[in-house]
Amino acid sequence: MAPRSFWKGYLKLSLVTCPVSMMPATTENEKVRFHTLNARTGHRVVSRYVDAVTGKPVAPEDEVKGYARGEDDYILLEDDEIEAVGLESTRTIDIDMFVPSDSIEWIWYDRPHYLTPADNMGEEAFSVIRDAMAATRMVGISRLVLYRRERAVMLEPRGKGIILWTLRYGDEVRDEADYFAGIGKAKPDAAAMKLVTRLIGERSKDWTPEMVHDPVQENLLALIANRKKGRKQKKAAGAKVQETSGNVVNIMDALKKSLAAEGKGKAR
Repeated sequence: MAPRSFWKGYLKLSLVTCPVSMMPATTENEKVRFHTLNARTGHRVVSRYVDAVTGKPVAPEDEVKGYARGEDDYILLEDDEIEAVGLESTRTIDIDMFVPSDSIEWIWYDRPHYLTPADNMGEEAFSVIRDAMAATRMVGISRLVLYRRERAVMLEPRGKGIILWTLRYGDEVRDEADYFAGIGKAKPDAAAMKLVTRLIGERSKDWTPEMVHDPVQENLLALIANRKKGRKQKKAAGAKVQETSGNVVNIMDALKKSLAAEGKGKAR
């Protein structure tokens, strides 16, 4: 059963409008979470804001946002002042432009969400917008207030629904040239390329979500289950860290040994 939507509003393209529902496409609800306790009393520890100078607690009504313009010098802003500069895009996804689906690089993608028609009446309009984007291989760009901030969003048709991606702001993405410019232009050895290509072929598999399972999560759940039963967890044998020497490795020898190991592993 699909979880209840966390956002409801309207999808709009020119004069075409339909009610839609949205849910985050990812979740961390299954992640093991811990509370911080007082080891002596067993009581939970709570956090609160305190004045950095006096050390006294600050009442919620006395809290205010401040933008630092110098050391111990702040411009104070009220919540209603901050909200006033935002656009009124809280309940309508108004698609104002389209771009080719392959023109936005993955690094701009932030959070994925599932967008669906909210009722049967709006399903036809929703389907027309979705299928037209798929047919033209275009994605829609709009703006929307989510998570208390206005964000650029991308709408991508996917099967019967639409994936809505929040996009990162321009100042959040660093220029790759600042990091890759220093990499040399040396061309790889043709023989080494052939062996690496073969090694990639040996290790190629079809994607499955099992490839990204979390063994630490499983170990934590086992630890908690044992504690419930009053048993102590045996210390897990950690993965051995392979020590590497500082000597220069002969790439061809390393590749040949890797391929030989791959062959033995498959034979077993």
